Amino acid sequence: MKTIPATVRAALAAALSVGLILTGTAVSGAAPPENGPGVEERGAGRGVPDSQISIQLYTFAEYIGFGSDEATLDRLRFVLSELAEIGYRNVEPFTFNGLTAERFDALLDGYGLRATSRHGDTNEATWDAELANSRTLGQKFVGSGGSAAPGLWSYEDTLATAATLDRLGSRSVRNGTGKIFVHNHQNEFTTTFTDPTTGRAISAWELLLLNTDHRYVTFQLDVGWAVAAGVDVPRLLEKYGDRIDLLHVKDGTEVDGEFVQAPLGAGEVDLRPILAAAKGKVRYYVFEQDPIFFGEVDTMLDEARTSFRYLDRVTY
Repeated sequence: MKTIPATVRAALAAALSVGLILTGTAVSGAAPPENGPGVEERGAGRGVPDSQISIQLYTFAEYIGFGSDEATLDRLRFVLSELAEIGYRNVEPFTFNGLTAERFDALLDGYGLRATSRHGDTNEATWDAELANSRTLGQKFVGSGGSAAPGLWSYEDTLATAATLDRLGSRSVRNGTGKIFVHNHQNEFTTTFTDPTTGRAISAWELLLLNTDHRYVTFQLDVGWAVAAGVDVPRLLEKYGDRIDLLHVKDGTEVDGEFVQAPLGAGEVDLRPILAAAKGKVRYYVFEQDPIFFGEVDTMLDEARTSFRYLDRVTY
């Protein structure tokens, strides 16, 4: 999750007004071609199984809103019904919009949806309550939009964060809600330290991975932000794929040094080698497109439809 600068948002909005993204690829209402490169008819290729496709509900944050009033809940219900109609079976919430976990779970169940993962809170002091909510939702993985305290401010802080993740993950596994995951943006890869034992530079992301217990801690690799940070994602998956259970599947293009997101298949991220490297390792493929359409729900639903169709049909 990241806020796009106003200048870039304005440029993208102007491009969208004529139905184009900045790469020149149609976006609003766009879909991968019926028989274009790497895309086949449903069931004809080797696309991601529908049971493994999910969507981060932050994609609709500007439309749904953050309140708990009935109008907000009506917008939430509308989005969930549309996602179910598209074919999504899984969602990744980031808020309950004032509902209890029990009511939120019942709401999802009414549309045939499951919250297999969620971006919640990793505050160690309130972790028991977080785990109780996760258990109610039947989550397979717990975590947040980042990692945990104390953060990645120094080599020592990052090691302390790894220890926090082990403690939280151990409690989650005992709770029956699975491993805790680390979600990255760019800084987890662009923040580097000198390893005092080897003398080599090491990213904060790799330092967390090497110093956490695989039994309790996994990673949700956001491929868009990783690519924007200069990471060779297929190579990373080949090296550390056994520690990566979740992907945030993002597409986009660089504009004035900023990663501007697009529906899957409409940007410049080379997704097919990433999906090939993830096959047999990753459990859930979570589409997310940060909300940059100023609450235009029809546009965002088109992006969600396009992206589901891409994952469902792409061959790799």
